Amino acid sequence: MYIIKRLGQAFVTFVAVITITFGLIRAIPGGPADHIRAQVMRNRGSQGVSMAEINSLTETYTNYDPSTPVYVQYFDYVTNILQGDLGESMSYPTRSVSDIIIQAAPWTIFLLTMAILLTFAMGIVLGAVMAYREGSQFDTGSTVLSMFMNSVPYYVAALLLVYVFSIQLSIFPQSGNYAVGLEPGLTPIFIADVFYHATLPIASLVLTGFGGVAITMRGNSIQEIGEDYIRVAHLRGVPGRRIAVRYVGRNALLPMYTNLMISVGFMFGGSIILEQIFAYPGLGNYLLQALNNSDYPLMMGIFIVITAAVLICILIADLTYGLIDPRVSAGEGKEAY
Repeated sequence: MYIIKRLGQAFVTFVAVITITFGLIRAIPGGPADHIRAQVMRNRGSQGVSMAEINSLTETYTNYDPSTPVYVQYFDYVTNILQGDLGESMSYPTRSVSDIIIQAAPWTIFLLTMAILLTFAMGIVLGAVMAYREGSQFDTGSTVLSMFMNSVPYYVAALLLVYVFSIQLSIFPQSGNYAVGLEPGLTPIFIADVFYHATLPIASLVLTGFGGVAITMRGNSIQEIGEDYIRVAHLRGVPGRRIAVRYVGRNALLPMYTNLMISVGFMFGGSIILEQIFAYPGLGNYLLQALNNSDYPLMMGIFIVITAAVLICILIADLTYGLIDPRVSAGEGKEAY
């Protein structure tokens, strides 16, 4: 019952997002119909442009016919979206929005996955060491460094990394996802080149994100160290390493599990500017191009996909939290966020 309830809430939220995008498409001044009309008139002149043709083109691009009643437009729009039909791109006339997203999404997912894993790995290790050396110079210095790095915007770090390592030192490439002329494939050379091109984008996210994770891990660990069961474990002669890893570390990590999933949403948002800085062909780069070109179908399609990814991650966190933490029972209806 609990799982069905959470799935139902996620579905309702997703439909609500689709509804909002439908309203935005209709509310934006100079929306798709006006944009298509302007393009047709620019190509053909003011003669020979019929409203029926404009409506037909609008339906092709946006999945609804503006000549029909609003409720019919909404039903057609939602039905097509749920079937995976996101319309046609105005910026890339020969490509559908779904094709563009399928091509761009793996690059963004790769970039964000590596950044999130490295961010949490570095932050967790550093935070745990800080907690066990509470009050020491290492703890003080690491706390200051973590707070400073966490306050630096990722795009500032990205620009600095590009300037130093790409422009001045020419160590890493400034743009792209792999070398021009290199044949894509699951070969060691191609994989190494993909990681080589992704080094600076990943580093800009990791350097500005690990500090917050470290501070959170430090606070959780210190709280766990002060619990009574830790004192009992010491009195029973449990080895210190076992206490640190199996008791303190494990319980300190549990509250951060949901943060790991929710961070996906923030990373997706950050990918817009980051991918533009590095000319990385991911969802963020295409979304910014869609904004600049008034490509409403592509813009809304990417927004829907990003929203769906965030909802899925939060849903996974909510449904699996009770499995990784025996103290929380999903059957009791406790939520992970």
